[in-house]
Amino acid sequence: MPLSEQEQRLLDEMERQLMHNDADVVHPGANRTLSYRNLLIGALLVLLGLAGVIAGIALWNVAAVVSVIVGVIGFGAMLGGVILAVAPGKSASSEPEADGEPRAPRTAPSGGSFMDKMNDRWDRRQQG
Repeated sequence: MPLSEQEQRLLDEMERQLMHNDADVVHPGANRTLSYRNLLIGALLVLLGLAGVIAGIALWNVAAVVSVIVGVIGFGAMLGGVILAVAPGKSASSEPEADGEPRAPRTAPSGGSFMDKMNDRWDRRQQG
């Protein structure tokens, strides 16, 4: 069953509003950048962790408990390195504004219920 002209216009308007309001969903990585420093340190931690896991395997015949501890520490270093490497760098909100003053972090309104906070957030988003 085809839509009437009014229903078609209403649907088009709703689609335009959705695309306008949810632009951050369409382009989520617009303000996320990787930090080369974090990437380098993370890669070094992954390599050190891999060496720790290999050392843990090599120590298995000498002392099983020590080898397990070394292997777990190596795995933890590898995991921490990957997390550090993919962590975003400083966001635009922490950079100073054009006048040289650092931006104040946005805080949620104090008090009120969860739904009140969500409604306030929705209202701010609708206002631009």
